[in-house]
Amino acid sequence: MIRQYELVERVKAYDPNADEDLLNRAYVYSMKAHGSQTRASGDPYFLHPLEVAGILTQMKLDAGTIATALLHDTVEDTVATLEDIERVFGKEIARLVDGVTKLSRLELNSEQAKQAENFRKLVLAMSEDIRVLLVKLADRLHNMRTLFHLKKPEKRKRIARETIEIYSPLAERIGMHKIKDELDDLAFAELNPDARDSILAQLARLRSEGENRVQTIITELRELLASEGLPDATVSGREKSAYSIWRKLQRKNVSFEQLSDIMAFRITVGSVGECYQALGVVHAHYPVVPGRFKDYISTPKPNGYRSLHTGVIGPGRNRIEVQIRTQDMHEIAELGVAAHWAYKQDHQPRPNGGEYRWLRELLDILEHAQKPEEFLEHTKLELFQDQVFCFTPKGDLIALPRGATPVDFAYAVHSQVGDHCVGAKINGRMLPLRTQLQNGDQVDIVTSKAQTPVPGWERFVVTGKARARIRKFLRTQQRAQYMELGRGMLMRQFKAEGYEFTEKALEAATKIFQQPTVDDLMAGVGSGLHSVREVFHAVFPGHKAQAAPAVREMEESAPKQKAKARKESALPIRGLIPGMAVHYARCCHPLPGDRIVGIVTTGKGVTIHTIDCETLESFHESPERWIDVSWETGPDSPEEHVGRISVVIANEQGSLGTLFTVIGKNQGNVIHQKITNRSTDHFELLIDIDVKDAKHLTNIMAALRATPAIHSVERARGR
Repeated sequence: MIRQYELVERVKAYDPNADEDLLNRAYVYSMKAHGSQTRASGDPYFLHPLEVAGILTQMKLDAGTIATALLHDTVEDTVATLEDIERVFGKEIARLVDGVTKLSRLELNSEQAKQAENFRKLVLAMSEDIRVLLVKLADRLHNMRTLFHLKKPEKRKRIARETIEIYSPLAERIGMHKIKDELDDLAFAELNPDARDSILAQLARLRSEGENRVQTIITELRELLASEGLPDATVSGREKSAYSIWRKLQRKNVSFEQLSDIMAFRITVGSVGECYQALGVVHAHYPVVPGRFKDYISTPKPNGYRSLHTGVIGPGRNRIEVQIRTQDMHEIAELGVAAHWAYKQDHQPRPNGGEYRWLRELLDILEHAQKPEEFLEHTKLELFQDQVFCFTPKGDLIALPRGATPVDFAYAVHSQVGDHCVGAKINGRMLPLRTQLQNGDQVDIVTSKAQTPVPGWERFVVTGKARARIRKFLRTQQRAQYMELGRGMLMRQFKAEGYEFTEKALEAATKIFQQPTVDDLMAGVGSGLHSVREVFHAVFPGHKAQAAPAVREMEESAPKQKAKARKESALPIRGLIPGMAVHYARCCHPLPGDRIVGIVTTGKGVTIHTIDCETLESFHESPERWIDVSWETGPDSPEEHVGRISVVIANEQGSLGTLFTVIGKNQGNVIHQKITNRSTDHFELLIDIDVKDAKHLTNIMAALRATPAIHSVERARGR
């Protein structure tokens, strides 16, 4: 156990002006508060905050941070309150302690919800003062070192999984690679002990075969650098951790023997110029492994990491990774934000620099997530990813998870750029928005004020910020669409029954359907959650219902009456975004110009079918679900619709080319095609085409029928 005077001496050794009285008072207060409490190991509980403080002294942090470490569990695990801490130690220490303290009295449905709420609180606290995160990481590190004392395996695994999914990536984001590596290894030992043991056994075998291979390589590199004018360069080497090796085996899908950089060597020199000089020496004497060179000095990582990385076939024909950096760069690489910490300054670092961009993105996710679990899901997406580095046209660096697309890039630049993104130039070429970005890509986002997030984007974006923004927009837009649709359905019902529609009339029904507002009630009707007739009878309970206006009854009426009835009662679907309040049935692919009908589906809104669709037979017993709808699309409508055709074509050279040429010449765009049957003389295809309306599709079909190679063309029905 670290004694009181030893802790004070450690801090005074690197900060002679440290507040000695604050440290002494925090030490004594914490020891008395925890009293006779013990941990799962049987050790006095006070040993834990003391060890956390000891970890932070190794990072040379200020007295306030060390005091927070000593006090961080007093509010959560003893009778002490935040008011007590503020009275004894002041507002700053109380704020830091509060930031680290978990919400222990939460009454939430699941363990994941508790985890999410606690992390939500941590993100808010560390956005105010990054020292909260430093204390939290030291706290988690000591807990992981003593994890084996917990008796329940499921609890150990939950803590280890939380560590590897959240706290380890957080440590990496602030550049604290030393802590990250230890957290990863401790969690890996708990989550996958067999894999870890296997890798350690392989490393032991390599060591036994190579004897002092690491030391031999160090000696040769040191002598080489000295002979080339770098006598002060220091060289160190190590085997990579079991977890980092395991991750590379997974990511690269290779065997252990194929892995090229199990051994890593570090060359430390005096200046940036000497870094590049050392790189030239290494490359001049050893063959370079293609694709392994990375220059993080000219293009630092977002967390401030700077170094040269290269892979070479080194001494003894061993594949090795070499990192070249200055001593200052090395301190930042090991301690990250803690290396920037200037305890002599009067202010602490604030999350406003480039290295804190990720923290602002977490806050943005926090703002747009609907519930805690969604925030946690998006946060894991944001943190737990390998990165690619791309550039804006002005040369600004944007770091993104591997697999990111131009849409992710657009949201990383700015939320408004993401919302209005319509296209992207990657290295000068227009490419699809779902294209995966590569290291070094220059991305120029094309925007339009008329553009809004598209539901399909959610399927391919990988960053938490992009997904949170898109989901929030879609939720807001979907609610507005449901409200618009529900209002139209209610107005239609009121008019059919001889009443004037007013929102005030609906107020009485909100309590019956347990909806807080009239808008919520209309949205419930639009989504199919509440029946139009049910709501109407709740407003007018004494009204005698008229016959339900089923579409098939209208079909039997005279043409003039039918047209008049449709004109008066049809609900327009113009402006309703497909995939939200309305869905186009895939069994009949309705197009503007087709006679259509809507079927209300609970929780999905209205599905649009053509009037002759065979699927409608199954709804004849539910006339209350039928709703008459109309397109109301003008000639200037920009919306494209999907029409499906069935084609029988000659199985001969050039026939497919002819087919697609005819479609293209008639302003159709093939978005999907499938060969359903093939024989020696012909084959059958289903083709989906983007068209403006039914007339456009009819013109394309007529042009195809006039083509000799095509035997027949019909409008396709069914999936």
